[in-house]
Amino acid sequence: MKKLLTGAVLTASLSAMGLVGCSSTTSSGAVGVDRQQLLLVSSEQVQQMSAQSYNKLLQEARSKGVLDQDRAQLNRLQNIANRLISQVGVYRPEATKWNWEVHTIKSNQLNAFVMPGGKIMFYSGIIDRLNLTNDEIAAIMGHEMSHALREHSRERISREYATQTGIGVAASIFGLSQGQADIANLAGDFGLSRPHSRTQESEADQIGLELMARAGYNPQAAISLWQKMQRASQGEPPQFLSTHPASSARIAQLQSLMPKVTPLYQQSRR
Repeated sequence: MKKLLTGAVLTASLSAMGLVGCSSTTSSGAVGVDRQQLLLVSSEQVQQMSAQSYNKLLQEARSKGVLDQDRAQLNRLQNIANRLISQVGVYRPEATKWNWEVHTIKSNQLNAFVMPGGKIMFYSGIIDRLNLTNDEIAAIMGHEMSHALREHSRERISREYATQTGIGVAASIFGLSQGQADIANLAGDFGLSRPHSRTQESEADQIGLELMARAGYNPQAAISLWQKMQRASQGEPPQFLSTHPASSARIAQLQSLMPKVTPLYQQSRR
């Protein structure tokens, strides 16, 4: 039932919008990320929306006195970012010209992100509570930068738009009741949206690992990072209910990629 409804949603979505082409936003790199992406909105639209959100966050943090409080920590992050940014051209040459920014928020949260267009934010909690090394910070930052390089936000917006449009069209075409439409929503969530988010997380792990290795940061730190995250995240949900891979699955994938990225790290150290 779930497969039928999910398929109907996708079919109806694409039919409603006409012919939709898929493309890949980045090169495949040494780790071999090569997946076609559904992109229905423009990069400019997504970056504009993201810049507005980012600026609002900066204003709120500044008004609360929690923005960039620790200058040494900010400088540390900026130095790591500069080394990683110098490598983004491997995946996306034009990204070297993005208006990259780095900021920190004093908060106990284990959180960090990079918005579309290169807007980097780290919460002090993730650095202080996990006692992160520079290599481990590079693992987080490389992962989050990879989301921006692959335009995962743009892709999620596109898929959400396609799914919601498709559900409405399917309800009209197939005469679905409200209850059936709700089931279709659940099918789209668990059968489409969540697995897709896990795919994006996996891609960001792979690309981020290569970026940090090329920038001269030990890729083994990505494993120690997620071991720390695993210990800090008590009672994590089952993988099939989460938009993030289980820590054990994530660590196993990172370990499998070491033969590909370790030579890049060794070369960068020369």
